Amino acid sequence: MAVNLLKKGQKVNLVKSNGSKLTKLMVGLGWDAAQPEQGGGFFKKLFSSTPNIDCDASVFVCKDGKLSAVEDIVYFGNLEHKSHAVKHMGDNLTGEGEGDDEQIFVDLNKIPAEYDKLVFVVNIYKAVDRKQDFGMIRNAFIRIVDQETGEELCRFNLSEDYTGMLAMVAGEVYRYKGDWKFNAIGNGTTDPGLQELSRRFI
Repeated sequence: MAVNLLKKGQKVNLVKSNGSKLTKLMVGLGWDAAQPEQGGGFFKKLFSSTPNIDCDASVFVCKDGKLSAVEDIVYFGNLEHKSHAVKHMGDNLTGEGEGDDEQIFVDLNKIPAEYDKLVFVVNIYKAVDRKQDFGMIRNAFIRIVDQETGEELCRFNLSEDYTGMLAMVAGEVYRYKGDWKFNAIGNGTTDPGLQELSRRFI
């Protein structure tokens, strides 16, 4: 049974449901565009003229908790880390549909020893130009799935009011005394793009 993380800062050991060590995991991130409360008229017309909200999920592969090189950013423009341990399955442009909008696969056994943390972030593409923010998004979540069995191990629903926020640090997978753990973060930021967001981790 999946662990439902209810608040920021909650941590969980990444192990299989039978207690054995987890080696391959899938990190799923999802979101929906908020719909207008009114059913029609002016508000419906206004909403229909708004461009789709294009959220992009990315991973910062960190050494000693810090991002040290641009090639350690896995995103839609660099879908696989040089270690082959982290693979992004590609960009979803609208967030439409049920389930995960973007998926990232991680092979923990392939992560080189000098890397100790994977930070999962989401930003809105061209948020400033399109006048969009995370207050226009609902049902956002990050979840960890055992890649080998398909079993969901934990989920963190990003349910705060993120109005005015252009990017989000959703959660992190980190190494602690030889074991891997997940930390629920859920912090919004006003960084207008991935480059600006990445500077927080340098």
